[in-house]
Amino acid sequence: MNPSQTTERPKSPAQPAAQLTVVVPVRNEQGNIASLIDEIDRALGGVNFEIVYVNDASTDATASILAECARKYPFLRIVTHKDASGQSAAIASGIKAARATVIATIDGDGQNDPADIPRLLAVYNQADDNARLLVAGLRAERKDTWVKRISSRVANRVRRRLLHDDTPDTGCGLKIFSRSTFMEMPRFDHMHRFLPALALRQGGRVVSVPVNHRRRRSGVTKYGLFDRLWVGIIDLFGVVWLMKRGLNPKNDMESDMEGDRENNIRAKTKPPGEAS
Repeated sequence: MNPSQTTERPKSPAQPAAQLTVVVPVRNEQGNIASLIDEIDRALGGVNFEIVYVNDASTDATASILAECARKYPFLRIVTHKDASGQSAAIASGIKAARATVIATIDGDGQNDPADIPRLLAVYNQADDNARLLVAGLRAERKDTWVKRISSRVANRVRRRLLHDDTPDTGCGLKIFSRSTFMEMPRFDHMHRFLPALALRQGGRVVSVPVNHRRRRSGVTKYGLFDRLWVGIIDLFGVVWLMKRGLNPKNDMESDMEGDRENNIRAKTKPPGEAS
Protein backbone atom coordinates (compact mmCIF):
# COMPACT_ATOMS: atom_id res chain seq x y z
CA MET A 1 0.00 0.00 0.00
CA ASN A 2 1.64 3.17 -1.12
CA PRO A 3 -1.06 5.76 -1.82
CA SER A 4 -0.30 9.19 -3.23
CA GLN A 5 -0.81 11.58 -0.35
CA THR A 6 -0.11 14.98 1.12
CA THR A 7 0.26 15.92 4.75
CA GLU A 8 -1.09 19.15 6.17
CA ARG A 9 0.23 20.29 9.53
CA PRO A 10 -1.54 23.23 11.17
CA LYS A 11 0.79 25.82 12.60
CA SER A 12 0.97 25.70 16.39
CA PRO A 13 3.48 26.36 19.21
CA ALA A 14 5.94 23.59 20.00
CA GLN A 15 4.20 20.84 21.95
CA PRO A 16 5.67 18.17 24.28
CA ALA A 17 6.06 14.75 22.67
CA ALA A 18 2.70 13.00 22.45
CA GLN A 19 2.17 9.89 24.58
CA LEU A 20 -0.61 8.62 22.32
CA THR A 21 -1.56 9.09 18.68
CA VAL A 22 -5.21 8.49 17.81
CA VAL A 23 -5.50 7.51 14.14
CA VAL A 24 -8.87 8.08 12.46
CA PRO A 25 -9.32 6.95 8.82
CA VAL A 26 -12.23 8.62 7.02
CA ARG A 27 -13.85 8.79 3.62
CA ASN A 28 -16.95 10.99 3.18
CA GLU A 29 -17.69 11.37 6.91
CA GLN A 30 -18.47 15.09 6.96
CA GLY A 31 -21.30 14.71 9.46
CA ASN A 32 -19.24 12.85 12.08
CA ILE A 33 -15.92 14.68 12.16
CA ALA A 34 -16.41 17.64 14.51
CA SER A 35 -18.37 15.74 17.15
CA LEU A 36 -15.90 12.82 17.20
CA ILE A 37 -12.88 15.10 17.62
CA ASP A 38 -14.62 16.85 20.51
CA GLU A 39 -15.40 13.50 22.16
CA ILE A 40 -11.82 12.29 21.82
CA ASP A 41 -10.59 15.56 23.33
CA ARG A 42 -12.91 15.21 26.34
CA ALA A 43 -12.15 11.49 26.81
CA LEU A 44 -8.38 11.96 26.89
CA GLY A 45 -8.14 14.71 29.48
CA GLY A 46 -4.82 14.36 31.30
CA VAL A 47 -3.19 12.46 28.42
CA ASN A 48 -0.71 14.18 26.14
CA PHE A 49 -2.11 13.06 22.78
CA GLU A 50 -2.47 13.95 19.15
CA ILE A 51 -5.10 13.00 16.59
CA VAL A 52 -4.13 12.11 13.03
CA TYR A 53 -7.09 12.16 10.67
CA VAL A 54 -6.49 10.48 7.32
CA ASN A 55 -8.80 11.78 4.61
CA ASP A 56 -8.96 9.00 2.03
CA ALA A 57 -9.80 11.20 -1.00
CA SER A 58 -13.24 12.21 0.28
CA THR A 59 -15.59 13.82 -2.23
CA ASP A 60 -17.84 15.57 0.31
CA ALA A 61 -17.01 18.42 2.73
CA THR A 62 -14.66 16.28 4.83
CA ALA A 63 -11.54 18.24 3.79
CA SER A 64 -12.97 21.68 4.60
CA ILE A 65 -14.41 20.53 7.93
CA LEU A 66 -11.06 19.01 8.93
CA ALA A 67 -9.27 22.22 8.01
CA GLU A 68 -11.70 24.19 10.16
CA CYS A 69 -11.25 21.82 13.09
CA ALA A 70 -7.46 22.04 12.77
CA ARG A 71 -7.68 25.77 13.47
CA LYS A 72 -9.59 25.03 16.69
CA TYR A 73 -7.63 22.02 17.93
CA PRO A 74 -3.80 22.32 17.94
CA PHE A 75 -3.42 18.57 18.51
CA LEU A 76 -5.14 17.71 15.22
CA ARG A 77 -3.03 16.76 12.22
CA ILE A 78 -4.33 15.85 8.78
CA VAL A 79 -3.04 13.42 6.18
CA THR A 80 -4.78 13.56 2.81
CA HIS A 81 -4.77 10.84 0.17
CA LYS A 82 -5.02 12.18 -3.36
CA ASP A 83 -6.52 8.86 -4.49
CA ALA A 84 -8.94 6.63 -2.61
CA SER A 85 -6.78 3.79 -1.28
CA GLY A 86 -8.96 2.02 1.30
CA GLN A 87 -9.14 1.79 5.06
CA SER A 88 -5.98 -0.26 5.56
CA ALA A 89 -3.90 2.20 3.55
CA ALA A 90 -5.42 5.10 5.48
CA ILE A 91 -4.56 3.50 8.82
CA ALA A 92 -1.01 2.80 7.63
CA SER A 93 -0.56 6.42 6.51
CA GLY A 94 -1.78 7.69 9.88
CA ILE A 95 0.51 5.42 11.85
CA LYS A 96 3.46 6.33 9.66
CA ALA A 97 2.81 10.02 10.39
CA ALA A 98 2.32 9.42 14.14
CA ARG A 99 4.71 11.08 16.58
CA ALA A 100 3.83 8.90 19.58
CA THR A 101 5.08 5.38 20.21
CA VAL A 102 1.60 4.13 21.20
CA ILE A 103 -1.26 4.06 18.69
CA ALA A 104 -5.03 4.03 19.17
CA THR A 105 -7.18 3.43 16.10
CA ILE A 106 -10.85 4.35 16.00
CA ASP A 107 -13.41 4.33 13.20
CA GLY A 108 -14.43 7.71 11.83
CA ASP A 109 -18.16 6.95 11.68
CA GLY A 110 -18.75 7.66 15.38
CA GLN A 111 -19.87 4.12 16.25
CA ASN A 112 -16.82 3.50 18.45
CA ASP A 113 -17.06 5.38 21.74
CA PRO A 114 -13.95 7.51 22.51
CA ALA A 115 -14.79 7.19 26.21
CA ASP A 116 -13.48 3.61 25.97
CA ILE A 117 -9.98 4.67 24.88
CA PRO A 118 -8.71 5.37 28.45
CA ARG A 119 -9.78 1.88 29.60
CA LEU A 120 -7.99 0.17 26.74
CA LEU A 121 -4.97 2.41 27.28
CA ALA A 122 -4.89 1.48 30.98
CA VAL A 123 -4.86 -2.23 30.10
CA TYR A 124 -2.00 -1.59 27.69
CA ASN A 125 0.04 0.56 30.11
CA GLN A 126 -0.41 -1.82 33.06
CA ALA A 127 0.85 -4.86 31.15
CA ASP A 128 4.42 -5.91 31.89
CA ASP A 129 5.04 -7.04 28.32
CA ASN A 130 3.20 -4.41 26.29
CA ALA A 131 5.89 -4.04 23.64
CA ARG A 132 4.00 -6.57 21.51
CA LEU A 133 0.58 -6.35 23.13
CA LEU A 134 -2.51 -5.50 21.09
CA VAL A 135 -5.59 -4.44 23.06
CA ALA A 136 -8.73 -4.90 20.96
CA GLY A 137 -12.24 -3.63 21.57
CA LEU A 138 -15.03 -6.19 21.82
CA ARG A 139 -18.44 -4.84 20.80
CA ALA A 140 -20.65 -6.83 23.17
CA GLU A 141 -23.90 -5.24 21.96
CA ARG A 142 -23.74 -4.33 18.29
CA LYS A 143 -25.85 -1.38 17.15
CA ASP A 144 -25.73 -2.31 13.46
CA THR A 145 -28.23 -3.44 10.88
CA TRP A 146 -29.02 -7.16 10.77
CA VAL A 147 -27.07 -7.44 7.50
CA LYS A 148 -23.89 -6.12 9.11
CA ARG A 149 -24.34 -8.25 12.22
CA ILE A 150 -24.85 -11.46 10.26
CA SER A 151 -22.04 -10.80 7.79
CA SER A 152 -19.62 -9.91 10.59
CA ARG A 153 -20.61 -13.02 12.54
CA VAL A 154 -19.97 -15.29 9.55
CA ALA A 155 -16.71 -13.54 8.67
CA ASN A 156 -15.48 -13.78 12.27
CA ARG A 157 -16.23 -17.50 12.45
CA VAL A 158 -14.43 -18.22 9.19
CA ARG A 159 -11.45 -16.11 10.24
CA ARG A 160 -11.15 -17.65 13.70
CA ARG A 161 -11.45 -21.18 12.31
CA LEU A 162 -8.62 -20.59 9.84
CA LEU A 163 -6.33 -18.28 11.81
CA HIS A 164 -6.93 -19.36 15.42
CA ASP A 165 -6.34 -15.76 16.49
CA ASP A 166 -8.59 -16.13 19.58
CA THR A 167 -10.14 -12.69 18.98
CA PRO A 168 -13.95 -12.62 19.07
CA ASP A 169 -14.29 -9.23 17.35
CA THR A 170 -11.35 -8.40 15.11
CA GLY A 171 -13.56 -5.99 13.13
CA CYS A 172 -13.86 -3.48 15.97
CA GLY A 173 -11.99 -0.36 14.89
CA LEU A 174 -10.95 0.51 18.44
CA LYS A 175 -7.49 -0.95 19.14
CA ILE A 176 -4.31 0.05 20.96
CA PHE A 177 -0.80 -1.19 20.14
CA SER A 178 2.74 0.04 19.71
CA ARG A 179 3.73 1.88 16.57
CA SER A 180 6.83 -0.30 16.17
CA THR A 181 4.71 -3.47 16.22
CA PHE A 182 2.60 -2.21 13.33
CA MET A 183 5.58 -0.95 11.32
CA GLU A 184 7.04 -4.48 11.36
CA MET A 185 3.89 -6.03 9.90
CA PRO A 186 3.55 -6.92 6.21
CA ARG A 187 1.34 -4.44 4.34
CA PHE A 188 -1.54 -5.50 2.11
CA ASP A 189 -5.08 -4.45 1.32
CA HIS A 190 -7.60 -5.25 4.10
CA MET A 191 -4.77 -5.89 6.59
CA HIS A 192 -6.67 -3.93 9.25
CA ARG A 193 -9.08 -6.89 9.47
CA PHE A 194 -6.21 -9.18 10.53
CA LEU A 195 -4.22 -7.07 13.01
CA PRO A 196 -4.68 -9.53 15.93
CA ALA A 197 -3.42 -12.47 13.84
CA LEU A 198 -0.49 -10.43 12.56
CA ALA A 199 0.39 -9.42 16.12
CA LEU A 200 0.37 -13.07 17.20
CA ARG A 201 2.56 -13.94 14.24
CA GLN A 202 5.19 -11.57 15.61
CA GLY A 203 5.21 -13.32 18.96
CA GLY A 204 2.79 -10.89 20.60
CA ARG A 205 -0.49 -11.42 22.39
CA VAL A 206 -4.00 -10.00 22.14
CA VAL A 207 -6.34 -8.91 24.92
CA SER A 208 -10.00 -8.17 24.16
CA VAL A 209 -11.85 -5.59 26.27
CA PRO A 210 -15.65 -5.06 26.09
CA VAL A 211 -16.51 -1.63 24.68
CA ASN A 212 -19.57 0.42 23.91
CA HIS A 213 -20.98 0.45 20.40
CA ARG A 214 -23.30 3.13 19.01
CA ARG A 215 -25.55 3.65 16.07
CA ARG A 216 -24.16 5.62 13.16
CA ARG A 217 -25.15 9.27 13.56
CA SER A 218 -24.63 10.45 10.02
CA GLY A 219 -23.77 9.10 6.57
CA VAL A 220 -23.90 5.52 5.34
CA THR A 221 -21.69 2.50 5.88
CA LYS A 222 -19.01 1.86 3.26
CA TYR A 223 -19.08 -1.92 3.69
CA GLY A 224 -21.78 -4.52 3.06
CA LEU A 225 -22.34 -8.27 3.20
CA PHE A 226 -20.21 -9.21 0.20
CA ASP A 227 -17.38 -6.87 1.27
CA ARG A 228 -16.98 -8.76 4.54
CA LEU A 229 -17.39 -12.23 3.10
CA TRP A 230 -15.60 -12.16 -0.23
CA VAL A 231 -13.50 -9.03 -0.80
CA GLY A 232 -10.83 -10.16 1.66
CA ILE A 233 -10.93 -13.89 0.93
CA ILE A 234 -7.62 -13.86 -0.94
CA ASP A 235 -6.06 -11.85 1.88
CA LEU A 236 -7.44 -14.34 4.42
CA PHE A 237 -5.67 -17.26 2.75
CA GLY A 238 -2.58 -15.09 2.43
CA VAL A 239 -2.60 -14.50 6.19
CA VAL A 240 -3.08 -18.25 6.76
CA TRP A 241 0.13 -18.76 4.76
CA LEU A 242 1.90 -16.05 6.76
CA MET A 243 0.81 -17.61 10.05
CA LYS A 244 2.20 -20.98 8.99
CA ARG A 245 5.48 -19.36 8.04
CA GLY A 246 5.75 -17.59 11.39
CA LEU A 247 8.50 -15.24 12.48
CA ASN A 248 11.16 -17.15 14.42
CA PRO A 249 14.65 -16.54 13.03
CA LYS A 250 16.17 -18.93 15.57
CA ASN A 251 14.00 -21.81 14.42
CA ASP A 252 14.62 -20.98 10.77
CA MET A 253 18.35 -20.93 11.40
CA GLU A 254 18.23 -24.23 13.28
CA SER A 255 16.24 -25.77 10.44
CA ASP A 256 18.85 -24.62 7.92
CA MET A 257 21.66 -25.98 10.09
CA GLU A 258 19.85 -29.32 10.39
CA GLY A 259 19.55 -29.43 6.63
CA ASP A 260 23.28 -28.76 6.29
CA ARG A 261 24.07 -31.55 8.75
CA GLU A 262 21.89 -34.01 6.83
CA ASN A 263 23.59 -33.04 3.56
CA ASN A 264 27.01 -33.52 5.11
CA ILE A 265 26.01 -36.96 6.41
CA ARG A 266 24.74 -38.00 2.98
CA ALA A 267 27.94 -36.74 1.35
CA LYS A 268 30.10 -38.72 3.77
CA THR A 269 28.14 -41.94 3.31
CA LYS A 270 28.00 -42.01 -0.51
CA PRO A 271 29.23 -45.29 -2.05
CA PRO A 272 32.80 -45.14 -3.37
CA GLY A 273 33.02 -43.82 -6.87
CA GLU A 274 29.64 -42.10 -6.83
CA ALA A 275 29.74 -38.63 -8.37
CA SER A 276 29.19 -35.64 -6.12
